[in-house]
Amino acid sequence: MHVHILGICGTFMGGIAAIARAAGHRVTGSDRNVYPPMSTQLEALDIAVTEGFDPAQLDPVPDVVVVGNVMSRGMPVLEAVLDRGIPYASGPEWLAREVLQDRWVLAVAGTHGKTTTTSMLAHILDHAGLDPGFLVGGVPGNFDVSARLGSSPFFVIEADEYDTAFFDKRAKFVHYRPRTVILNNLEFDHADIYPDLGAIQRQFHHLVRTVPGSGRIVCNAADPNLAEMLRMGCWTPREGFARDGGEGAHWSARVQPGSDYGRFEVLLEGQPQGQVHWTQFGGHNVDNALAAIAAARHAGVPVPHAVEALGRFKGVRRRMELSGEAAGVRVYDDFAHHPTAIATTIDGLRRRIGPARLIAVLEPRSNTMKLGVHRDTLAPSLAGADEVFVYAPADLGWDAHSITLPLGDRAHLVSDLGALVAQLAATARAGDHVLVMSNGGFGGLHGKLLAALRSRT
Repeated sequence: MHVHILGICGTFMGGIAAIARAAGHRVTGSDRNVYPPMSTQLEALDIAVTEGFDPAQLDPVPDVVVVGNVMSRGMPVLEAVLDRGIPYASGPEWLAREVLQDRWVLAVAGTHGKTTTTSMLAHILDHAGLDPGFLVGGVPGNFDVSARLGSSPFFVIEADEYDTAFFDKRAKFVHYRPRTVILNNLEFDHADIYPDLGAIQRQFHHLVRTVPGSGRIVCNAADPNLAEMLRMGCWTPREGFARDGGEGAHWSARVQPGSDYGRFEVLLEGQPQGQVHWTQFGGHNVDNALAAIAAARHAGVPVPHAVEALGRFKGVRRRMELSGEAAGVRVYDDFAHHPTAIATTIDGLRRRIGPARLIAVLEPRSNTMKLGVHRDTLAPSLAGADEVFVYAPADLGWDAHSITLPLGDRAHLVSDLGALVAQLAATARAGDHVLVMSNGGFGGLHGKLLAALRSRT
């Protein structure tokens, strides 16, 4: 079968491309604004990618066109698909029909931590010799690819609540029909498609409705928004997790006070199960780990095996990834783009580096950020940094001074990327840690900053 994928360079659609190729299909695709790591992964798989959305890419006619949710009516190639009656499907629909139909699906949902938790869970199952399939919204360090078909019944998937396609406005995750589901947390996000928190909760409840009674829901017991959602109805056994314990938390952690969470003991019903000693840090990663351990246990992996596997977990690209070091300055790349994620990411790095100077750099790039929904909570989320730089181009759409003014002299608003690189290079000194946060490529800021720092020596 010839599968042609529109929007192939998104992490999700690129993952589908890899899986389709492994399943024996001929795969092609198209996109715009192509950049690593997905462009590199597709090239390694020898998948031809057309730049842009010209209808000529539909000749010869593919057997099916898989449509990414970046596609909208009026785009030439999409209009040609509809006019010519070429069979088409959304990415989640195609995946559910062609791959997930007979698999034990383990889905990871939540506003934050989906990519990391999915990567942890896939690694645990793989370490146990189960050869799971997986599709992650990033590139896990233990696999170096975002997706794999796998040979076992198990398939681990990052379950995104964003809408499915131009013709299907349900959340992606309602297509997956998981037997095991992780609910990490739930906050208001994706303001471009959801009017309020209640609308997102209803989508999560649609997911809950698809989990069989013989399945398992692994849920953050400390999240009141999830608790409220589950009161709409739940027909599946639940296991709660929360690193600090509390009501409904079957899984918790024992951590040394003041720790950066690089070592913690896993507790089940208050009883020690083993100690994780790893290179990851931050309290949010402890929660992610507890969820992954619980889900893996439901799939038959003993807790000691899961704990051992996490000791070898290498993280995920663009999640507190060290981009490089120059002139004694360490530059990190992180995907954080929501106030909660920003705050926890800064807290995690602060615990790791202690009193060293932390410079936070933020690009408000997500659709929700561009709408200004979080403008009042961004300043508090950045408060843990010693210096803050916010990139605010002219087309941002709202006054970003609402971020910098509460932070005083330590905050800087910059509208030009070149000027931002220059200011950062002039500000950073040996021993500093520069944390760059964006859900996009940020114009190659990381590499440009490192080059500017090297030029000083």
